[in-house]
Amino acid sequence: TSASLTINENADPDVRVDFETAMNHAVPESLPYVHTLEGPDDMPAHVKASMFGSSLLIPVSEGRLALGTWQGIYVWEHRTAPHSRRIIVTVQGGEGRAAD
Repeated sequence: TSASLTINENADPDVRVDFETAMNHAVPESLPYVHTLEGPDDMPAHVKASMFGSSLLIPVSEGRLALGTWQGIYVWEHRTAPHSRRIIVTVQGGEGRAAD
């Protein structure tokens, strides 16, 4: 509930820095949150995770991720302290090709 997954531009590392800057501006730790038992970064992390979500649908074509040239998958930890995360991958569908 305090990390999320997203797909975005991944060629320039400045994108990740700008994402973090924008989200910290949109969801600051300085708001008067009531849920503060786990620290000042916990409730903002819950809000950010809800905004981005915890799952993705990623197209696969011919056994490869069908992402754009510059796209990458971000596992975005919203807490200040590092946490261990597990990723569960479920593949659905059968053999076939995407329509051109």
